[in-house]
Amino acid sequence: MNHYFTNSNLKSNIQKKEVIIKEKKYIFETDIGVFSKKGLDFGTRTLLENLDLNNIKGDVLDFGCGYGPIGIFVKDNTESNVDMVDINKRSLHLAEKNAKNSNVTVNIFESNIYSNITKKYDFIITNPPIRVGKQILYEILFKAKEYLNKNGELWLVISKDQGAKSLVSDLEKEYIVNVVAKNKGFYIIRALNH
Repeated sequence: MNHYFTNSNLKSNIQKKEVIIKEKKYIFETDIGVFSKKGLDFGTRTLLENLDLNNIKGDVLDFGCGYGPIGIFVKDNTESNVDMVDINKRSLHLAEKNAKNSNVTVNIFESNIYSNITKKYDFIITNPPIRVGKQILYEILFKAKEYLNKNGELWLVISKDQGAKSLVSDLEKEYIVNVVAKNKGFYIIRALNH
């Protein structure tokens, strides 16, 4: 779990990974100590393939951006303004390189959960860091309400094995929840801030 927070003590081994998302090619640089360093993970891919890109506009936050696939893909395929945050400095550095290499203009900065978030968004999109434990995970997902505009949408992916069903029923206490897709045990969840 340590890699979510710090990796300055890990050696670096940057690798380029070619990724095809919805028939578009991206080259992402990854490294030791960042999530899914071997390439785009199945959960994130499933999330991106199920986003309603025609509906995404305004201000978007990629929460826990890692090396950047969500924010970069959203910016590349919509007219939205994209902010990308992570607590992991190595991830942020890679996200900046990957955004530049993908010719997208995004705003990337460090934030411990929402500590450096100062505005509200129309969309918050995340493959949340499950390994931080339920308490922090729920803080991320439920505090998102405070950073969403009215009728703003929280989109996330979580696997059935990581408690997707109970999370859906818990989210329903605060949001209007729709399970947009299920694929090999991964749930794509849209939670509307009403």
